[in-house]
Amino acid sequence: MSEEQTYTPPKVWVWDDQNGGKFTHINRPISGATHKKELPVGKHPFQLYSLATPNGVKVTVMLEELLALGIEEAEYDAYTVNILEGEQFSTGFVDVNPNSKIPALLDLSNEQPLRVFESGAILLHLANKFDRFLPIEAHARTEALNWLFWLQGSVPYLGGGFGHFYAYAPSKIEYPINRFTMEVKRHLDLLDNTLGRHQYLAGDDYTLADIATWPWYGALVKGLLYEGGEFLDVNSYRHVVRWADEIGERPAAKRGRLVNRVWGDEDKQMKERHAASDFDSVNWQ
Repeated sequence: MSEEQTYTPPKVWVWDDQNGGKFTHINRPISGATHKKELPVGKHPFQLYSLATPNGVKVTVMLEELLALGIEEAEYDAYTVNILEGEQFSTGFVDVNPNSKIPALLDLSNEQPLRVFESGAILLHLANKFDRFLPIEAHARTEALNWLFWLQGSVPYLGGGFGHFYAYAPSKIEYPINRFTMEVKRHLDLLDNTLGRHQYLAGDDYTLADIATWPWYGALVKGLLYEGGEFLDVNSYRHVVRWADEIGERPAAKRGRLVNRVWGDEDKQMKERHAASDFDSVNWQ
């Protein structure tokens, strides 16, 4: 290991609110709202407040998959929440998600509005509500939930761990990069071994576990996340690549990954989504 500057933590940590670079407005050591602003509300049963990060894409893919099955009750309005500008700290957003993280869902199909926050909870809520993408049989259902919760617990090592220190930290530090690279490669090996035995994560059926995992690890092996593909030797995980390609060809996945996208090629951006016809103006194919 190369020589690195030693950091001595102070006796009591003090927040430097200008020390986050481009991420200054994303995180704070306190919860709650910073400003008053109500959220827009559309006409559909589900109101989604999100951004096309992997956690946001989980939910839009799920909703588009439900609509692809002809479930009109899954129609939704999707509004962009710009986390780099601190919009997740508005009073309206905090009311829906007190944790101030995207995505957040407001279910208006009930007698009383129901807030659902945390992406895994949103997927589970939608799967239970419409009896789709979560098997009924106990063993198959439990296996799908095993992988859903595996993803929710493991992905911080990929995002806040590997992704942060490899791609976004102000300086490259060998120890955390090595530490999180080792863990992410273990994840990829686990997924590869699993997907070498059957088509999808929980067996031969496409479930919410795949919908949750694809925006993260599927994007990673396709070189769409952190540009760390060569560093991680992602092509060696051929079963994960096969799985990522198969899901990536699903029309609902193609559409879902563009919703609330506000970067990249203009023809692949959709700041808001209110109807299926909105996809006519973007290149989702």
